[in-house]
Amino acid sequence: MLIGIKLPDQIETTTRSLLDELRELVRTLEISIVHERLVPIRKPQAKYLIGSGKAEELAQEVKKHNCDVLIFDNELQPAQQRNWEKLLNDTVLVIDRHEVILDIFGRRAQTREAVLQVELARLEYNMPRLKRAWTHLSRQRGGGSTQRDAGETQLELDQRMVRQQISRVKRELVQVVKHRQVQRKKRMTVPVPTCAIVGYTNAGKSSLLNRLTDSAILAEDKLFATLDPTSRRCKLPNGQTLVLTDTVGFVRNLPHRLVDAFKATLEEAVLANLLLHVIDVTSPEVEAHLDTTASVLNELGAGDKIRLIVFNKVDSLWDPQVQTDLALQYPAAFFVSAHSGAGMDELLQKIESILNDSRQQQSYMIPHQRYDVVAKLHREGAVYCERVCDEGIYLEASVPSRLLPSVEPFHTPIQSAQTS
Repeated sequence: MLIGIKLPDQIETTTRSLLDELRELVRTLEISIVHERLVPIRKPQAKYLIGSGKAEELAQEVKKHNCDVLIFDNELQPAQQRNWEKLLNDTVLVIDRHEVILDIFGRRAQTREAVLQVELARLEYNMPRLKRAWTHLSRQRGGGSTQRDAGETQLELDQRMVRQQISRVKRELVQVVKHRQVQRKKRMTVPVPTCAIVGYTNAGKSSLLNRLTDSAILAEDKLFATLDPTSRRCKLPNGQTLVLTDTVGFVRNLPHRLVDAFKATLEEAVLANLLLHVIDVTSPEVEAHLDTTASVLNELGAGDKIRLIVFNKVDSLWDPQVQTDLALQYPAAFFVSAHSGAGMDELLQKIESILNDSRQQQSYMIPHQRYDVVAKLHREGAVYCERVCDEGIYLEASVPSRLLPSVEPFHTPIQSAQTS
């Protein structure tokens, strides 16, 4: 049974869309849903989050529908979880949206770094909830440590074990992050431009990466199908190489623990030359998804990056007027289909144009014995014109700034090259 809480300052349609999103999250865990309720309240209550009378009413509905899990869209405090479970005679598991997302992340994590990040988030989430796990043992509040009973002793032991586990995971994460930084440093010694694909979960980011790079990475119609960043090389129309990186999708009300834990994963967005912000054009919550992604990017320090808005899944759009309206609202946006390939050529040309604007286009005369320089310009720059002359190979190319010192000795004016 799913419960959504509507506060007075919230719009009902937003609350309902969040409840719809929770339904998709729960289905991702393959848990069947038999009942949903949207509960309006004046203010949050300490005991059950909602009033006691409404809590009793919902408890009867849980029993009526024979539910074994009660899931709140709003975050529950540890004491509130325990109060709900006591109300339901400890026969029903009570969790919130954060725990659902943690479970999904735990199932989907593949790399060592992602596994450690999920483990850390889970340990930090469970730490204040240990008391709930030991309420079946009695506890004495007075006296010294020698006078406390088994429950208090076991709780202290568990807390110490969890703190030790948190310290261990953090140490391992430091080593894994160092290894990843070394790998990134090696990659950045070759100045290939990078582009990160960001956006709301299930917007079609992995499908777009597959289409642009002719890859076959996992792309499922599920929330959080991608947790680990995946990079692939993409050839632009002018032959230039671009590294595209798929990133974890964003979601509203993402637990802050996971935002912090996955900052390392999302660093690809901070370091990229530009961002492709992908939105599911068929979603009724386009504005909310745009705002969520933008706010997370700002939090990560990537808010000032060049960002191309890409509306995906146009082949699934049943009302053409939606695309027309969005095109008026976002005139610089691109409308594509990762499934059919529609709009991909225009998108690649725009990416190429942005990268060329950030590079210096010059002409060079490379001696015949320096074909290594010619190969480097083809590999790391964008060559627009090439012809063989008596004195060497004449090239007109856009060159990344990091490559300029090595090609500067071969710089030549266009006029003299044409004359020769």
